[in-house]
Order: sequence, then structure tokens, then C-alpha cells
Amino acid sequence: MASILFLAQVLPYPLDAGPKVRAYYVLRHLAQSHRVTLVSFVRPEDTPEHIAHLRTFCEQVQPVPMHRSAWRTGRAAAIALSTGRPVIIERDRSPEMLALLRSLVEMQRYDYIHADQTSMVQYALTASEAALVHGSARPHLVLDAHNALFKVMERLAAQTRNPVLRLVFEREARHLRYYEAESYRRFDDVVFVTEEDRDRIGLAHAHAIPICGDPDATPMAPRRDGKRITFAGALHWPPNAEGIRWFLNEVWPIVHRSLPDVTLTIIGKQPPRDLVEMNRPNVETLGYVADLQPFLAETCAWIVPLWSGGGMRVKIVDAWTWGVPVVSTRIGAEGLAYTDGENLLIADTPQDFAAAISRLVHNADLAESLRQAGRHTAIERYGWRSVYTAWDAIYPPNAGRGATNPEPRAQPHTHG
Repeated sequence: MASILFLAQVLPYPLDAGPKVRAYYVLRHLAQSHRVTLVSFVRPEDTPEHIAHLRTFCEQVQPVPMHRSAWRTGRAAAIALSTGRPVIIERDRSPEMLALLRSLVEMQRYDYIHADQTSMVQYALTASEAALVHGSARPHLVLDAHNALFKVMERLAAQTRNPVLRLVFEREARHLRYYEAESYRRFDDVVFVTEEDRDRIGLAHAHAIPICGDPDATPMAPRRDGKRITFAGALHWPPNAEGIRWFLNEVWPIVHRSLPDVTLTIIGKQPPRDLVEMNRPNVETLGYVADLQPFLAETCAWIVPLWSGGGMRVKIVDAWTWGVPVVSTRIGAEGLAYTDGENLLIADTPQDFAAAISRLVHNADLAESLRQAGRHTAIERYGWRSVYTAWDAIYPPNAGRGATNPEPRAQPHTHG
């Protein structure tokens, strides 16, 4: 039984965002055979109950407050400009996190240090160096990068019409490309959620393991003759906000003209002001929603209108798990095991997107076929209990001996 120091940029519970889903089920898998200490940044919305749940299968959970403000972001940008580091890396630099990690490796020897997401690279490297200073053997360094961040910024730069934002995204993409290439080489194993992102980085020691959930424990949403189109995703993340703006401006007018009784529901925390104040017929912007079930039962189309981003969209795996028909752009479905017309519909123009939604509203057989095929894909390709045995190549179960940790009951996903 190995000892693992697991570093997370977001507290991996509740399951209301893709990065949380990823880290949560990786933790669940590792905790079955190893002793895991979770060190995670926490935000004001993270509650003691969330931390207590993670302690049911982690040996320790050490929270560190994440401090965010416009002043801190501005300061990080100024430092990044002078050092050549990416702003999003400098923004998350925390003296409190650094001090805690130095203290932990001084008190205990860890066999592995696991960094979840690229923002935790700097902390994993610091903890590894501190372990050597204190006379411990060098821990095996593992990075779960999720995706190639530089590609996210490149796509945002290509899509934005704002020339200032374009320069910002282009600068960040250049520096992230260098930062990722140089820092990832210092890890023993690097994991991505798609083969596309693994190949973009081009490391010999890189792996691709998809984001998984627990579809066996999640029932299909009850089917009704719904007239609701649903979008769900954190709206402070630029690719999500950009995608739903495109849908509202380019696709929704076509849909509303042909389907005037259909409602568009936009779900996601921290929606930008322009989305909240946008006055469009039959459109509701709800912010964070803890329980999606009432909306799922009425959803005729789950939309993923993304033009940037990286990795894979958990929102599609979720929709497949619930048995809800999906319409997505090709970029939105990137990295997933999909066949257009079989387990989702692909549409890359406003006219095609609107036509796909209309097909789902008017063709009950097509909608039911997509529901069943999507559910089958989720169970066969994205169940953590079977797929995450791939992590055993990095963390062999026989790396140590001892009793396994108790396993909590399955937890439902929320969104926002």
C-alpha cells in the first residue's frame, strides 16, 4: 500500500464540474489500494460537509483557502509579464499552500506526489524538492494534466472578436505551450483525458485515460414529451460563456421561429452580466442548480455549442448517463467515443444546429434511439470501476500492503 500526496486545484466534491468529477473518481480508485492524503484549495462555497465526505475514503484531507480578487489577478498579470510565466499559473501561487506542503513532506514520507491539473505542477515540484531536502527518497511524480491548456487559449484567441482579448489569449497560449512542455518533462508520468491532447504535448511517458463517472449507479432520467433545450456548464469558464453566446446569437433565433413553444434553459454558476441581462424570448438563465432532475425530465435536447476548450466534455458523458439526447459541435464532442447520428448529433453551423434540434422535437424514434445509445456508451466506455484500472499501471496495487479504505456510496452529479 503506497502513500500518495494528492494535490487538487479544486475541492473534488460535490460533482458539479468536469475537473471535480475527474479528481473524485481517481481518488476513489486510488483509495481502494493506497493511503491518500488530499491537499486541496477550497473556495467559500466549499462546506465542511463536502470535506467530511472526502474524508470517508481519504486518509487525510487538508484544505487551503483559495484567495481570488481583481487585485490579485492584476498583480499576477504584472508578475507574469516580467517573468514570462503564464498568468493563470502565477495567479494561483499561494504561500499558504507552499508552506503546508513543506510541512507535510517533513513529517511524512510519500511514495507518490500526484498533481491534479497544470496549476498544481508548481506545488508538486516544490513538495518533491522539499522531500529531498529532508532526506526522503524522491517521490514518484504524477501529473494528471486533464488537457493541453495552451490549445484552449489558442482556440479562444481564434474565436474572440475583441482585439485586446485576442492578444491576451495569444500571449497566454505561447507561454503555456512553453511552460507545459518544460515542466511536464520533470514528471515520471503524465496523464491526459484524451488521446488528442496527449499527442499535442508529445511526451513519451504520457498516457490517455478518459474522465469517468458512475453510470451504473445513476438511473436514466424519466422521459416526458418535453419542450426544453438545456445547456449546463460553469459560465465563468470562457469557452462555456463563448459557446452559449454563439448559440443565443446565431442559433436561437432560427429555433424560436420554427419552434415557438420550446424553452431554452441556461444553467451554470457565475454567468456573465450580458447573459443575465440578455432579453431573448423563451430563454431563462438560472445560475447554479443543485438538482437537475426536474429539467432533465423535460429536456428534448442537451446542447454543447462549444468552439474552444480542451480535453473532453463531462457534460456529454453526463447527458449520455441520464439518457438525454445531445446536440454538439465537433469541438464540443472532441475526445469522446461518439458516432454522429448514433449516440449524438453533430452540428457545426447555426442552420445545422437548429435543424438537429428540430429533428429531436419532431422525431420521437430518433430521440429514443439517441437516449438508449448514449446510455450504452456511458456504461461501456465511461464507468470508473472498469476504466480506471488503467491507473494501476502507474500506481500498482501491490506497491504496499495493508487494509483498503472503506468505499462510500455513489454520489449524484450536480451542475453549475
